[in-house]
Amino acid sequence: MLYSLAKALFWLLFTLVFRWDVRGLEHVPKGGPLLVVANHFSWLDPPLVGTVLPRKVHFMAKHELFRYPLFGWLLRRVGAFPVRRGHPDRQALRHSLELLRRGEVVGLFPEGTRSRGALGPFEPGAGLLALRSGAPVLPVAIEGPYRIGRRIRVRVGPPLYWDRAGTDGSVEAVTDRMREAIAALLAPDTAGRAASGRIYAG
Repeated sequence: MLYSLAKALFWLLFTLVFRWDVRGLEHVPKGGPLLVVANHFSWLDPPLVGTVLPRKVHFMAKHELFRYPLFGWLLRRVGAFPVRRGHPDRQALRHSLELLRRGEVVGLFPEGTRSRGALGPFEPGAGLLALRSGAPVLPVAIEGPYRIGRRIRVRVGPPLYWDRAGTDGSVEAVTDRMREAIAALLAPDTAGRAASGRIYAG
């Protein structure tokens, strides 16, 4: 209930204030486990991705946000769960794997923190989770900035399946493949091809 309400409110925000332009929703699998990875430059990125995608997304959120009782309660109510940054978090990994085993959608931002410019390097946790779960990975690219009246662009690429992704199966190779997919969606000359079909725009 709370997730649906928040999604409706953010839909109005992104439609009326930021005039969003979303393409590629035809790539979102209708069911089954799914790992969503996206670039990250604003605190608005999680609600944006969660509002764009037609399925509920359980986001990893930095552990520090859960220190505030009310905010932490709200985050958990909308499906978010904490992850400790800077070192392997086995509890977050186990929770992610359990969600994926149940056929849910897990979202994360592999840069690990908000970037201030170009796409940053990816942390290996995303690749590890993809290999451990076997879930397809959905790359999402966000083009900002978030400014009133300035259009936000979201590009959703085809899912990546590791049995035919052309990698050597290592965590590093899988992580690199994720980054390459998002970089391709961000590139002006490839975004139109990789995320074809305009779905809606404000």
